[in-house]
Amino acid sequence: MKTAVSIPDDIFEGAERFARRTKKSRSRLFSEALQEYLARHAADEVTEAMNSVCAELGETKDPFVSSSARRVLERSEW
Repeated sequence: MKTAVSIPDDIFEGAERFARRTKKSRSRLFSEALQEYLARHAADEVTEAMNSVCAELGETKDPFVSSSARRVLERSEW
């Protein structure tokens, strides 16, 4: 699919330099960048990945770790 977008000159120039350095076409670079951005901001996918890691790790048996984690979470703004 072809599309046209407007981006600031400095971002375009940085992308051009990076594309040349990595020997990628601009199209490939922008496509990969957008793919990465979408992956990082897909809330359901991020939650699923975190749940998967937590399931693999299992519950901690160390009371100090549990207590410390609880204190950190209680002070964190959600």
